[in-house]
Amino acid sequence: MRRTMLYLLVTLVVFALAACSSTANQGNGSGGKPAEAESKSATRVVKDAFGEVTIPTEPQNMLVLSSSYAENLIEIGVIPQAVTLVEEIEPEYRPKLFQEHQVKMISVQQYEDNFELILEEAPDLILAQGGALDAKRYEGLSKIAPTVALDAGGAIEEYVPALAKLFGKEQEAELALQQYKEKIEDTKKKLHDAIGDEKILVLRVEQKQYRVLGQEKGSPGSDMLYDKLGLNIPTLLKDNYEWFTPLSLEVLPELDADHIFVEQRQMQNYSSEQSMKDLENSPLWQGMDAVKKGQVYPLKTADFVVGEGLVGSPLFMDYLLEKLVP
Repeated sequence: MRRTMLYLLVTLVVFALAACSSTANQGNGSGGKPAEAESKSATRVVKDAFGEVTIPTEPQNMLVLSSSYAENLIEIGVIPQAVTLVEEIEPEYRPKLFQEHQVKMISVQQYEDNFELILEEAPDLILAQGGALDAKRYEGLSKIAPTVALDAGGAIEEYVPALAKLFGKEQEAELALQQYKEKIEDTKKKLHDAIGDEKILVLRVEQKQYRVLGQEKGSPGSDMLYDKLGLNIPTLLKDNYEWFTPLSLEVLPELDADHIFVEQRQMQNYSSEQSMKDLENSPLWQGMDAVKKGQVYPLKTADFVVGEGLVGSPLFMDYLLEKLVP
């Protein structure tokens, strides 16, 4: 009888200790997992182009709707999980950059909402350019996941600091922008030493018209060429501060361009081949001094418009040096 009672007592003690151990493990978060889960589920409030939005403190599946933004995020140390892009207009270097950093690329249709593709990715944060969204599209995206429409200008010096502030990468952005500015100054000196005050024309060849690049600040191409690098525009266009302006071929003889960059415009489901042939066969084009001297260079939309960024813009500057510096 005494032995039986002792056996029962030992059994009860063992069960009690086991229960206490189990409770302690649950309370302490075995391996720290509950604490980790709490960290991942933490949120914060930020302001964007449409007001305030609550976003994850540590997003686990961030989708960026701008390949340029994704490029610049990588350069300041923020690696998104996915990015949408239009394959036909992307610069060659950018998909390689995304592959290198294991960023999933989602091919989308240009100028479409692509809500279904975005929904399939199940993002916990969507990042977009504020200027590229209207209220209706923003509302649609916000139903999929918290969406930040970044309220920043179109120039690198404007949106890179805004991206950095969003993710606490101000120091990294400051360093990257300093290196970018040094590249501009170095390129500017080399170009001015080589070509002095010679005039640069950018002619865009489109499906049904031709346009010339003006001196609009903050816009891709024009900001770099005529503002940052301080290159000269043909005299006829010196008061043109639009981004692109339609041009009749009859005006070509009036443009005193020493060098011409020809952009055969790239878009999805788009061709400007016939316009390019018409230009090349035009006596007015053939009679231009720059054409006679062989100082005409191809320019890809992907490289100087879509490819603007901390990686792409220095590559564009290298291309200018390659063509303009003997």
